[in-house]
Amino acid sequence: MKIVFMGTPAFAVPSLRMLLEEGYEVVAVVTQPDRPQGRKKTLAPSPVKEAALELGLPVLQPERLRRPEAVAELAAYEPDLIVTAAYGQILPKSVLELPQNGCVNVHGSLLPKYRGGAPIQRCIMNGEKVTGVTLMYMAEGLDTGDMISRVLVPIEDEDTSGTLFEKLSAAGRDLLKAEMPRLAAGRVEATVQDDSEATYAPNLSREDERMDWTRNSLDIYNQIRGLVPFSGAFTLWNGETFKAWAAAKPQAAEAAGSSAAPGTVLSVSERGVEVKTGDGTLRLTTVQPAGKKAMSAADFSRGTTLAPGTVLG
Repeated sequence: MKIVFMGTPAFAVPSLRMLLEEGYEVVAVVTQPDRPQGRKKTLAPSPVKEAALELGLPVLQPERLRRPEAVAELAAYEPDLIVTAAYGQILPKSVLELPQNGCVNVHGSLLPKYRGGAPIQRCIMNGEKVTGVTLMYMAEGLDTGDMISRVLVPIEDEDTSGTLFEKLSAAGRDLLKAEMPRLAAGRVEATVQDDSEATYAPNLSREDERMDWTRNSLDIYNQIRGLVPFSGAFTLWNGETFKAWAAAKPQAAEAAGSSAAPGTVLSVSERGVEVKTGDGTLRLTTVQPAGKKAMSAADFSRGTTLAPGTVLG
């Protein structure tokens, strides 16, 4: 059976490696084009491309998979099965119809909840206590295909998107491994999604990253966790970006807070930067002023000009 694997971020790499380790024939890997990274905007390959080259696999990087030339290049490999994991583009009908055994996707949520490109970040930002991975057949819609199987993964209070990515990546690899014998034998029975229960997880925007201090403390805490280790949550201090990379989980006793306006800095100490929220306070424990690296509150508190009474916005 000839398999084409499609994926882009580190989330997809364990699934790709598993297919090779289990002896399946991966004839090609499709990933996103190299993108500018870092302050110098140097072109960098995706984690999946790096893994594929290490494994000696052919790599395709179409800018738009739906273009006829991209479909023709893919069709030349005559895949029997296409496996995707966080590829980053919706597969057109012309690609979905190529493999006789179908196209399956390792999706990082319990479908039909959190369809879309940022399910892991948004489930943490929304304060979910459990998520999981769904193995599904792909359809023309956005994560609307029939579900083959699912596995549940609990979300701990200390989890960030980074730690949850790792957990779900491993869970997705194991789920795909368990189902591959059936998929290799042909199309398997799958469950239709209940569209009435669908929720969506669109890619994050700049506004999703900005902290709104009028919200409650737990919501902002979850927002910070959901944006680590990627963009980070931010507020403005003297008109410049001030990021929060970690915070102490708010306790019920802190809800009383002070009568100051939301966003007001109440104290700056080695324990953290205490900020007034809509229902109490939140203590930021790892911060990043504009133009500097992320640092602990203890390091930040030494010599900072951020004073109690300052209003962040």
